[in-house]
Formats: sequence, C-alpha cells, structure tokens
Amino acid sequence: MIKDIPPDARPREKLLAQGPAALADAELVALLLRTGLKGVSVLQLAQSLLDEFGGLAGLLHAGPADLKRIKGLGPAKRAEVAAVVELARRSLQQRLVERPAFDAPGRVRDYLQLHLSSREHEVFAVLFLDAQHRLLQFDEMFRGTLTQTSVYPREVVRRALALNAAAVILAHNHPSGVAEPSRADEFLTQSLKSALQLVDVRVLDHMVVGRTQVVSFAERGLL
Repeated sequence: MIKDIPPDARPREKLLAQGPAALADAELVALLLRTGLKGVSVLQLAQSLLDEFGGLAGLLHAGPADLKRIKGLGPAKRAEVAAVVELARRSLQQRLVERPAFDAPGRVRDYLQLHLSSREHEVFAVLFLDAQHRLLQFDEMFRGTLTQTSVYPREVVRRALALNAAAVILAHNHPSGVAEPSRADEFLTQSLKSALQLVDVRVLDHMVVGRTQVVSFAERGLL
C-alpha cells in the first residue's frame, strides 16, 4: 500500500521533489485516482487501468462507457478522469485558436483523437478556420451508425458561410479503430472540396481518426 512505500518514493512526494516528469505513468494515474480498492493499492489500480486500455494514450481516449466497465472505478473517479481529458481538449483548442493550425500539425491530430477516437459510432466533424488558419469553431456536424454516416455538403457550406470561414479541415472517425481511408471517404472529400470551392473556402485536409492513429489525406496526396 502507499503507506508502506518510503516517503520519498511516494508519487505525491516524488512529484513535488522531482517534478512530474520523474513519475511513471502508473504513478501519475495513481495521483489522479487518490485511493485504491479493498486489497488493491491505488498503484495497482492505476496499472490495471493502463493495462486495460493499452497505456496512457488509450486511457485518455477512453469514453465514459469504457470507464464504467472497470470494477471499482466509481462515478467520482470516472469524473476525475473525464475532467483531465476535457482539460487536455480545451488546452489544445486554445492553442489552435491562438496559432495557425499547421504551425504544429501534431496538435490537430491530438485534438481530433481526444474528441473522436473513443466514439462507438461514426462522427463527421469540421474545423472551421479563419484566413490565418486559426480555429474559429469545431463542429460535430453529422453522426451515423457503427459503420457509416450521411454527410450533406450543403450543410457544411452553409456553416462555413455563417462563420465566415476561409478554410476547413474535415475529420471523421472509424469506430473499427483502423484509420485507413476508404474509397467512399475519398469520394466524399472531393465532393466537399468542389462544393466549398464555389464559396471560396479551401479544404486543407481530411483526417481519418482511428484508435491510435490519424491518417491525413493531404500527407498522402489525396486532396
């Protein structure tokens, strides 16, 4: 148990003395959870969460339904994990608002993964950008079934005009977890690109979000 660990090796004391980078993933999660279960230390519970979700990235992308399945992870602990994920989302969003999206492409990927990777159904979203490619609005515009969703170009065009957007980044998730674009994805991208060109709005990219990977159409030369 935590009380049996030497004081200078306990996660909280270690963080305060050496900084957060000195802690292992399980120690950071243990600080978030604070308490374990009967017969299970908080460090053991933290490690079991990491094992269940395949590491820290998987845990941060887990949805409420995923967390609810974990024995001993009650409403309070689930809320704390959800709060950390939301803080990460808002931090990334603020940076996208303040700086051009492609100053740091990794931020766009991280932002989309935190929003979309854990969804059980397909979601089509759009990042609307200003003339300097800073984020104006992130909209989840269409939701579908487990395997597909219907996207209406006129609605994307209407929203772009309402926001006075100069460019967009398209995004959708694959609930299967595999981020490989389909032929239908390619056809949809070209349809949206043509529709938005009529109102002088550029499509900068279309990103397909899987469980652990985000595939960029622009990087693959598909735009």
